[in-house]
Amino acid sequence: MNLRPDPTFHATAELAMKAPAEKLAFTLMLSPDGTKPDGLAVIDVDPKSKTYSKILHSLFMPNLGDEFHHFGWNACSASLSPLTGHAFLERRYLIIPGIKSSRIYIIDVKEPLKAKIHKIIEADEIMAKTGYSRPHTIHCGPEGIYVSTLGGGGKDGTDGPPGIFIMDCETFDILGRYEMDRGAQEKGYDFWWNLPRNYMVSSEWGLPPQYENGIVAEDLLSNKYGHSIHFWDLRARKNVQTIDLGANHQMALEIRPAHDPVKEYGFCGVVVDTSNLEGAVFTWWRKEDGTFEAKKTITIPPVAADPNDLPELLKGFSAVPPLVTDIDLSLDDKYLYVACWGTGEMHQYDVSDPMNPVFNGKVEIGGIVTKTKHKNGKEFGYGPQMLEVSRDGKRVYWTNSLYSSWDDQFYPGERGGAMVMADVAENGDFSLNKDFWVEFPEGYRSHQIRLEGGDCSTDSFCYPSV
Repeated sequence: MNLRPDPTFHATAELAMKAPAEKLAFTLMLSPDGTKPDGLAVIDVDPKSKTYSKILHSLFMPNLGDEFHHFGWNACSASLSPLTGHAFLERRYLIIPGIKSSRIYIIDVKEPLKAKIHKIIEADEIMAKTGYSRPHTIHCGPEGIYVSTLGGGGKDGTDGPPGIFIMDCETFDILGRYEMDRGAQEKGYDFWWNLPRNYMVSSEWGLPPQYENGIVAEDLLSNKYGHSIHFWDLRARKNVQTIDLGANHQMALEIRPAHDPVKEYGFCGVVVDTSNLEGAVFTWWRKEDGTFEAKKTITIPPVAADPNDLPELLKGFSAVPPLVTDIDLSLDDKYLYVACWGTGEMHQYDVSDPMNPVFNGKVEIGGIVTKTKHKNGKEFGYGPQMLEVSRDGKRVYWTNSLYSSWDDQFYPGERGGAMVMADVAENGDFSLNKDFWVEFPEGYRSHQIRLEGGDCSTDSFCYPSV
């Protein structure tokens, strides 16, 4: 135990923005065909370093077929909660689930260049204690580690609904299911919360048969993927409201609440509108009576294309949908970044007024048809996918792989893993950094990024900004 809280824990988002800039990034590597073990790359992101944008250390797992996807910290700023916090924990361990194997790895990164496996939790233990499979998103809460899942029981993960379970933040024991009353929730994906206001918001993707072998066209066109967001009494562990965004708004994914807990709103990205192939972002908010509403505030149109240039799934549409697969909000709650994986674009919106976002610019790289190269002349296979914003808001990092079977479906052929970064100016203008380029080992793709000391999709703050 430390004598004082971890210096990377911050009471407010404002204080987090003033903390020293990250010098390392942690990025997941996955073997798409499962012939190699998945791994964790430790990357130099210090522009003053001679090894800038190089992989300094790689840790590979002892198993095959995990499919690393999302991951998170054992502890973060939520530990400073005045109610049930664990203020003297360290931000020391990365919690990495295998979305295919349902296995969870606890990685000790106290010495990042000597990162090592601390503990492995097998799928059987998770199933026995929770009834869930396919762990997906990790959030460090004040009482422990929260893990969302995409599957229930049975071989195909459809025996009962998926949900959220809780792990002990010190022993990493699986404690049990989060939900006391799940209400209408029957699919899982992302979740996040407003700790002082005591509510949580969760979203929906699809059940394992709907994503594991690629997108199921029949299910998409008949609107059978997730299209609702759920609101919970955080401590009562009860679903208090469900908002259906409309059956055509297929795959409601990332939940990004405002970082300042005084603000009672947030955003949810929607992959595709099946009525017109648009991508969308919804703003949700809490009203004075305590109930919630949601409104579509950003739409991104598809781009017409020659069917001969399109993968089989899209040929009949003669267009490329943006495919909004990730969003992230800067710590000052000013800029929302939207990854358009299909069209090869990273959009930036000024969301100072969350009900009226203003498009502020974009970076073009990759894309199904455009195939825009990096400034260094190298091919950026696939499109902008998992993104992460630095605490000070001056750097936006992203990788290019979505999920192995979806990569293969929308971007046939092996295209390689890559990670890039865009610089953000004081006025918000952003552009691709020509010197930052991370190339991953042959046979690996790259997915989620975590930044040393926390980032914009890691920490939740317990106190209002001053």
